[in-house]
Amino acid sequence: MRILITGGAGFLGSHLSDKLINQGHEIICMDNFFTGRKENVAHLVGNPKFELVRHDVIDPFKFEVDQIYNLACPASPPHYQYNPIKTTKTSVMGAINCLGLAKRTKARVFQASTSEVYGDPTVHPQPESYWGNVNPIGRRSCYDEGKRCAETLFFDYHRENKVDIRIVRIFNTYGPRMNPDDGRVVSNFIVQALRGQDITVYGDGQQTRSFCYVDDLIEGFVRLMNQTETVGPVNIGNPGEFTMLQLAELVLKQIGGKSKIIHKELPADDPKQRRPDISLAKKYLGGWEPKVPLEEGLKHTIAYFKTQV
Repeated sequence: MRILITGGAGFLGSHLSDKLINQGHEIICMDNFFTGRKENVAHLVGNPKFELVRHDVIDPFKFEVDQIYNLACPASPPHYQYNPIKTTKTSVMGAINCLGLAKRTKARVFQASTSEVYGDPTVHPQPESYWGNVNPIGRRSCYDEGKRCAETLFFDYHRENKVDIRIVRIFNTYGPRMNPDDGRVVSNFIVQALRGQDITVYGDGQQTRSFCYVDDLIEGFVRLMNQTETVGPVNIGNPGEFTMLQLAELVLKQIGGKSKIIHKELPADDPKQRRPDISLAKKYLGGWEPKVPLEEGLKHTIAYFKTQV
């Protein structure tokens, strides 16, 4: 198939490009390089099945494709809060442009949504049926509400125009090719420890996240895209739950050095706990579940960051 990946030079997009090229597909990788990086896909440039296009998903585009993966949007708080209006436009206009292309070409289109649509959840773990506990006017809402609106658009195009959609809700993901300065907790802790700086934990460190290794996530993406039982949304993440202090201690154990853990004030709207209910993923995605434990995934991620920091 010919497959368009928007945000294809990003952390997730580059891993997805690798997997789909290995399966024999032709890839059009589209990125505006705000957070995507050419080095993420440099090894694919020159491959006759790979085409790299610099283009912003906000602006209209035309390709003849069989599938579209819409991954374009900065996903870490410092990046999406840098230009919050642009972040919302990326989610909303990007969805409209991908859906318009899918409608014209009859391509199946995949939306990378996020666990952030659940806000600071009052239900734990979070099933797809949970509508969330959200703040539509907070500092993070440019991202959260943009993704919620994208889901709305996908379902309206599906109902009104019979567009063939798939929606995934991504929980915290980590692995090689993460941006070292992306401000997410795994990269923050690893970079601080590698530089011999103290590790910054916000609040008391008892807030929890689940961490899914990138290979497990991408396998879930491809399975969701190519099954026909559900359009989603489907949670994809690792239901293993860790506190921030546990994560910091695991990173320190693997890297060593003299870094200490220090505490700072918790940022606004930072969710206290986040863990996916992956029952639907197991049911519809051929029994998919994460295989890479946190210790092993951290080892690969730390090895990558040693080449970057």
